[in-house]
Amino acid sequence: MCLGIPGQIVELIDDEKMMARVDVAGIKRPVNIACVVDDDHPPEACIGDWVLVHVGFAMSRIDAKEAERTLEILAELGELQEEQAVMQEGAR
Repeated sequence: MCLGIPGQIVELIDDEKMMARVDVAGIKRPVNIACVVDDDHPPEACIGDWVLVHVGFAMSRIDAKEAERTLEILAELGELQEEQAVMQEGAR
């Protein structure tokens, strides 16, 4: 399964290589933004954009509400996995 994690582009690192720093759940990491750049939306216009990040690439731009909703769902899934792990541990 491929999973894109929402992140917000906070700064450009290298215009030529299309690299930016993206805040993904509070962790800032370098990400390639080539897939979200075009003639109408150059690299410098990407600062502040929400994107789906997968294996170091920003795959698509998303709106802030979609990003927030996705992060909430991922947090809920994480909580569910923790609860399942506790229940499995208790069953042993």
